Amino acid sequence: MKPVLIHTHFHKRKTGLTRSIENVLPFFTDDFETYVHGSNIDGPQITGSKLRSILFSDVKTVVHCHRNNEIMRMLLFRFLGAKFTLIATRHAESVPSGLTKFLLKKADKVITLIKSMSTNLGIKNTMVGHGVRVDEFVPNSEKKVESVFQENIILNAGRVRKSKGQLVLLKAAKVLKDHKNWALVIVGKVDKPAFLEELKIIIKKHQIEHQVYFVDETRDIIPYYQAAKIVVAPSFSEGFSLVTAEAMSCECAVIATKNVGVHSDLITDQKNGYLFKAGDSSALESLLLKAMNTETPDVGKHAREEILKNWSAKKEAQNLIAVYKST
Repeated sequence: MKPVLIHTHFHKRKTGLTRSIENVLPFFTDDFETYVHGSNIDGPQITGSKLRSILFSDVKTVVHCHRNNEIMRMLLFRFLGAKFTLIATRHAESVPSGLTKFLLKKADKVITLIKSMSTNLGIKNTMVGHGVRVDEFVPNSEKKVESVFQENIILNAGRVRKSKGQLVLLKAAKVLKDHKNWALVIVGKVDKPAFLEELKIIIKKHQIEHQVYFVDETRDIIPYYQAAKIVVAPSFSEGFSLVTAEAMSCECAVIATKNVGVHSDLITDQKNGYLFKAGDSSALESLLLKAMNTETPDVGKHAREEILKNWSAKKEAQNLIAVYKST
């Protein structure tokens, strides 16, 4: 009988974290009877009653949690006598709160995603970066976004908030005024309407109102990567930055902030992408022009090669399985 693996997901909406779990699920089935427990996640669902019956049985079980509320629920089951291996992933780069650190110490193994996260955690952990479904995130130069009239697209994907750097991006986007066949498409959930108005003031100031498009958060993100020639990740902080890896897998020319999330591990500057200092809109403007003029023509192909070699979901799953089996 195979051991059981259960990934928990107690969250009101789908996020990049959700996608990171869904990406690896298919690769566990040879080694584990695999389930997800919670809401807003795609995969083989397990009910609460079935979960309890497994946890309180003699079946060898691994439960992988991703948030504090999930860890607390599993620790309650453990207090009541359930026997299972508890794995917890830390998804934030910041120094953890006292509560988070306390909960993580209760896990049998702790996973982090990037070097800075591993260092800031302050407790023993194993680093396993996220991976991309490279069979799905593929280039397709024929793909278009119907609502965008310009021929060429610069894409920014993710939450629309100050920490994600859209202010910096729009300051640099004044280059669009002299390149009428280029558009900037920003896909993501806006956290605060006031911030969106702040962005629109900059757009109006640069007179690029007809070249900037806002698209609400969508799960169907692949066509946007495929339609884009350039993807910009101007964030000041990231837990990982799955967007950057996914865009590279689609052969986009990615411009990202150096030493933020996994950007500097994914990107070799000027070879498979471009790096700039967070907040430096002038540097970003220069790189946008460089990428728009295709001064490094093979950057997209080199980007996908990097993802195929080192950052696939299959490779992530193999590394996770090694952690599961080491307990």
